Amino acid sequence: MAIYKLLLPKMGESVSEATITKWVKAVGDTIAEDEAVVEIATDKVDSDVPSPVVGKLSKILFEENKVVQVGDVIALIEVEGNDDAVLRDEDDAMPNFVAPGPVVDEEVIEADPSSSAEEFSYEEVPGVNLLDKESEELPNQKPNGRFYSPLVKNIAQEEGLSKDELDQIAGSGAEGRVTKQDVLDYLNNANRRHAVKTPVVDDTSTGDTTSVSTSIESQKSVQQPALPTTSGDEIIEMDRMRRLIADHMVHSVKTSPHVASFVEADVTHLVNWRNKVKDSYKQREGENITFTPLFIEAISKAIKDFPMINVSVDGHRIIKKKHIHIGMAAALPTGNLIVPVIKNADQLSLVGLSKAVNDLAYRSRSNKLKPDDTQGGTFTFSNIGAFGNIMGFPIINQPQAAILAVGTIKKRPAVLETADGDVIAIRHMMYLSMSYDHRVIDGALGGMFLKRVADYLESWDVNREI
Repeated sequence: MAIYKLLLPKMGESVSEATITKWVKAVGDTIAEDEAVVEIATDKVDSDVPSPVVGKLSKILFEENKVVQVGDVIALIEVEGNDDAVLRDEDDAMPNFVAPGPVVDEEVIEADPSSSAEEFSYEEVPGVNLLDKESEELPNQKPNGRFYSPLVKNIAQEEGLSKDELDQIAGSGAEGRVTKQDVLDYLNNANRRHAVKTPVVDDTSTGDTTSVSTSIESQKSVQQPALPTTSGDEIIEMDRMRRLIADHMVHSVKTSPHVASFVEADVTHLVNWRNKVKDSYKQREGENITFTPLFIEAISKAIKDFPMINVSVDGHRIIKKKHIHIGMAAALPTGNLIVPVIKNADQLSLVGLSKAVNDLAYRSRSNKLKPDDTQGGTFTFSNIGAFGNIMGFPIINQPQAAILAVGTIKKRPAVLETADGDVIAIRHMMYLSMSYDHRVIDGALGGMFLKRVADYLESWDVNREI
């Protein structure tokens, strides 16, 4: 018998750790090839780790609810065969997570202090490519080469940890990397104190110069008093995903000054076209064509017209994304929300978009998404009309700069201009709303972009072949 080392696999470029949520197999259980052994959770998505070999689970190395680093051995499996042929080493099986190199498909625009926010919203601003500046600091990496995962950075920002303070935390991960647990342990240290010095005060009236130094205890946040409850009230503990969503939403509102724009679109041509092709499309492709891929196509076209919508903010730098990856907000049966991403949406045909939408929606509902499916989004779309809502004010999905929502399509009387004069007709009308980060997207850019999306929907070709 030989021992096979089951490692926590790599789950995407920005995922360096995961939490063991449930061991599907117990010690002594027989395991088939590709059978799930353990369920894990990252800050992005829940998934499982299958076994690439046939054997018997001989040892579990991490208990449930423990945080594990990518590349760590999480279990040992007894397998048939020669020891030399089957034994798996950490070094020759899978390399530990390595900090990504310079990003080659994004343009970084340094903000000019003398320029207005409006100039950076929709004017073509010269950028700096990361390849041309070897010394450029990576978004997740310190100048000394220390890597911090997005999860660690988010926790640090939420808890008010300074960069210097984060640098002082001892890392227990691979190559000394700081893990989520390292940060939580540090925050839970009740003795953590900082000496805070006030600026020197120069009292010119007396000629005295005083310096005041005080020591305060750093706190995560002001403790809120417990809310009163009455007889019959039900207390529901948030599950792990709901906690992540809650923290993500609070973080977004604290980070980005939200502003919103709204437009109304006449989508009669779009509705009539879909009604005409939906039966033949389902017969040919074996699945439905919904409105969602039609909306995403219009959004992708508008982003190409206004590329400064497809950005993220890193301090005073604007990162203009080269690729258009559209996140699609999807409601889960549990009531939670997840945002799978359609990669390179602008390069897909309408059939390709439809298949991608249907696939991600199905795998979202059946909890079969992979970590990579929820990463890399540059813009998010939400169809709140599916719930009968006519309009909404969505919260930006950080680190993106904008999110667009569409309301339900309703028949309403509308005034049409014709060669014989204005007439009132029954039309299919819909509201579009967009929230955006006012640090980098002003009202002119946001309004023009949203109107362009509406224009693409209103001018839909009723004779289009699919």
